[in-house]
Amino acid sequence: MNGDDSASHERLAVLAVFAHPDDEAFRCGGTLALLARRGVQVQILTATRGQRGSCGDPPLCSPQELPRVREEELRCACRALGIEPPRLLDYCDGTLSRVDPQEGKAHVLAAVRELRPQALITWPPDGLSGHPDHVAVSRWARLAFEATQPMGVREPLSLVYMAVPEAVAAALGFSGLHTVPDEAVTLAVDVLPVWEEKLRAIRCHRTQAGDSPILWAPEERQSLFLGTEHYRRAVPRAEDDVLEHLVTEGALG
Repeated sequence: MNGDDSASHERLAVLAVFAHPDDEAFRCGGTLALLARRGVQVQILTATRGQRGSCGDPPLCSPQELPRVREEELRCACRALGIEPPRLLDYCDGTLSRVDPQEGKAHVLAAVRELRPQALITWPPDGLSGHPDHVAVSRWARLAFEATQPMGVREPLSLVYMAVPEAVAAALGFSGLHTVPDEAVTLAVDVLPVWEEKLRAIRCHRTQAGDSPILWAPEERQSLFLGTEHYRRAVPRAEDDVLEHLVTEGALG
């Protein structure tokens, strides 16, 4: 790294940008746990406390208590995955599409400046499910990624979107997801080595368990949907996939 000893000893890091508590667990929790196991510093930036989510069935708290409860569920999930405590913003669930994208970008840039990650992970531009909050934070991350070089911040080497391949959705009979062609997937991460960590993180989100039927599905279906996590690079690059390197080699490579 240009003979700069301080840079060469800098800890490798990944920042993941989400809208709600529990976004981190289902589609990339295993990857985050693998990264942490490899010695990579992993932190998530979550924009809301999920105030409009479920209180559980039967209810585990009142609607007024839900933001506090979901924040603790998120912190529980981060501990289960072995990653840093989350950075939480104070936006209201369901309102992110009304936030000035430049304001959202500034929050992501602040996290990038502090963490100095090699990769950003977030929802794809369509939010995967079309959720407006997911779409908004994806835009924030993309704007921050594009701004890093001219802003004088070391550019993250990769901006990576979570993805669901068409073949997986077809095999599970899922509809309503914005899938990608199988060949568009640039990285598939086998997370079975951290299966228990991922499930513990998912189960931390107790208030939302009733909204996740995959948790009660047969093991084969669970493994198909949760056992491999898929990604596509936002910007094609000539060099090797940075996230793949971090997952397979991490700070130890």
